[in-house]
Amino acid sequence: MTLYTLIDSPVGELLLTGEKSTDGTTLTSLSMPDGRGAGADRRRDDPAFTEATRQLSAYFAGHLTRFRLPFAAQGTEFQQRVWRALDEIPYGTTTTYGVLAGRLGVPRAEIRALGAAIGANPLLLVRPCHRVIGADGSMRGYAGGVERKVRLLTHEGALQPMLG
Repeated sequence: MTLYTLIDSPVGELLLTGEKSTDGTTLTSLSMPDGRGAGADRRRDDPAFTEATRQLSAYFAGHLTRFRLPFAAQGTEFQQRVWRALDEIPYGTTTTYGVLAGRLGVPRAEIRALGAAIGANPLLLVRPCHRVIGADGSMRGYAGGVERKVRLLTHEGALQPMLG
């Protein structure tokens, strides 16, 4: 059975789902409650996500720049390759779809497939798909919403805060 918890964060409520293992809980999804990851076949188990909650709190407090959590996201071989590349984008930086495609050897004609693989990332924040932007600096789609993407990049120092 899939376990889940809900936690509050500066970017809104987060839904964490995972599977119990002998070593604890393996994270399978981190999303917004209104997004992917929601389903009826789950049981709430807040203590199962203590370490993930601790690391997310440290991230939002500015004390953690890289997550060290066991996770197991399901995806195609191509998606897994793209997701591993996301893991290598350093905190406080951004990259573009084109640069990421070049690093992975994805032909220009297949950049949409790269974007689709990034969009299918089930581990928002933990696997930093929010660090991929358009070549012109524009904030392209983000499963958590472009506003949240901007807030995350500002939090990480990759974007300057907007004066209000």
